[in-house]
Amino acid sequence: MKNLLKEKLARGENAVGTFVEMGHPDVADILSHSGFDWLLIDGEHSPMGFETMERMLQAMVGSDCTPIVRPQWNDPVIIKRILDLGAHGIVVPWVNTKEEAEAAVRAAKYPPEGIRGWGPRRAARYDPDYRATANDEIMVAIQVETQESLDNLDEILGVEGIDACYIGPWDLSNNLGLGLPPDYDNKKFTDALEHVIDTADKHGKPAGMWTNLTSVTWAVKRGFRFNTVINADMMLEYGAKEAVKKGRGN
Repeated sequence: MKNLLKEKLARGENAVGTFVEMGHPDVADILSHSGFDWLLIDGEHSPMGFETMERMLQAMVGSDCTPIVRPQWNDPVIIKRILDLGAHGIVVPWVNTKEEAEAAVRAAKYPPEGIRGWGPRRAARYDPDYRATANDEIMVAIQVETQESLDNLDEILGVEGIDACYIGPWDLSNNLGLGLPPDYDNKKFTDALEHVIDTADKHGKPAGMWTNLTSVTWAVKRGFRFNTVINADMMLEYGAKEAVKKGRGN
């Protein structure tokens, strides 16, 4: 396998993605051919199951957009099944310690580096080199969304096999006691973001975050290179409202 997202990030480039929580292959098909470098298919907060995820990954075939999945949890059984569907990587939620980061890596890697069982099914169906390349090409990113994760981030990003980190700004703000939505003028919040990018730079690993159409400009300027911009739901809503506005002559 070849992970185009990891390749782009390794060159120091900015990779733009978006969240997909709408469980339909047409959504993945359209978005993967719209210029995004990667799609983050969400298993944590969306209702979609493994069968739906597989159809969405299949719909991305033929594009240069890298399929990444956020598992429901840092669970080796869930991670194994997601990778067997053909995902090129995972963004693991709620990783707060070095040990939890190590567990995520082990779940994503075949022995001797990890504990992933052999049975890649769709992932290796048309790829005779899958076993030889999977451990190097599969991307493992962790989410930073708590004070504990901030406190342990240096150790977490020091774990071999962790390729990137990704901030969940809403959960992070809530966990820091700052409420919702995140306030980018709040020094405690922006200091936390600065800590993440500084620590990621120290380890030579890309950092990213969920952004909206305003915060993405700040994030890119600050050096976050692994970002998602809004999500499929918001794109549909924005597009629909704009169409209605134009249709009414406004």
